[in-house]
Amino acid sequence: MSHVRKHIRGAILGAVVGDALGVPYEFCSRGEMRAAPATGMTGYGSHQQPAGTWSDDSSMLLCTAESLSRGYDVDDMARRFLRWFDEGEMTPHGETFDYGSITAEAMRALRRGVPAAEAGGAGEMDNGNGSLMRILPVGMWAIALQERDVLRISSAVSSITHAHPRSRLACGYYSLLVWSVLRDVYRQGERFDARTALRSALRVARDADLRYPQDADTARERVHYRRIFTGYFEDLPESAIASDGYVVHTLEAAVWCVLTTDSFEDAVLKAVNLGGDTDTTASVAGGLAGLLYGEDALPAEWLGALQNRALVMDVTGRFAARIAD
Repeated sequence: MSHVRKHIRGAILGAVVGDALGVPYEFCSRGEMRAAPATGMTGYGSHQQPAGTWSDDSSMLLCTAESLSRGYDVDDMARRFLRWFDEGEMTPHGETFDYGSITAEAMRALRRGVPAAEAGGAGEMDNGNGSLMRILPVGMWAIALQERDVLRISSAVSSITHAHPRSRLACGYYSLLVWSVLRDVYRQGERFDARTALRSALRVARDADLRYPQDADTARERVHYRRIFTGYFEDLPESAIASDGYVVHTLEAAVWCVLTTDSFEDAVLKAVNLGGDTDTTASVAGGLAGLLYGEDALPAEWLGALQNRALVMDVTGRFAARIAD
């Protein structure tokens, strides 16, 4: 298996593993996590699901990856999301659970025939992390495109469920991080260094957004993400990092967890142990960490415990082959 393909597979699998690690602890407070921290894959807990169960985060991410394996088409993505919501496709046990209210409303709009580009919530209160949690494949699919195209496509994909400029910008930033890291994987080969690549990616995301503003509304939202691009961000204490379902907090928490650790395992466990929206924080962190460290860095025990593992591996393999070939 090629070096590049291992990193692409590591990203998708890392996101699903992070999600599954976090599912049993969702809604636990930080104090509760300190008293009994997560140390590995476990089950039941918050959602009474068996160990290795992944949530809507991974279902929608896998829908996105499967759609992009066939080309970029937001209408196709939307149809796949609706089949997940209505029919339980791309789920560990054939049924949906744990989806957010903003996503649910977008699914109902799609069911009514609202076009994909117009289905997402665009209000100030529609800035949950439901599009950020599924955006990972976009940055990898767009590897041959330019920064402005990454921002444009991420914005459109976000808008299927979350159309406010703040959510669209979060997806753009994360996609640019992924895009930049993967370009370094291609360029550097076996000399690839995860820490250097991540720091470079943060500069790329900051500078690209400044060079290619999407629109005035999105440009005004930059202030909400200013901390991520400062030199002191990784030095912030845990007490300064929020881990609820607000899109700004999820992006910050995920990036902080990866910046302040040196392995996939440490990054995702740190994300889960922040408490709050544990599955999404760990999934977003796990996708980035999996891309940085590659598939071989994921604990075999965690991968082996994934529910409906055959489906996850099948979608991951198809997507990686599409991007790496």
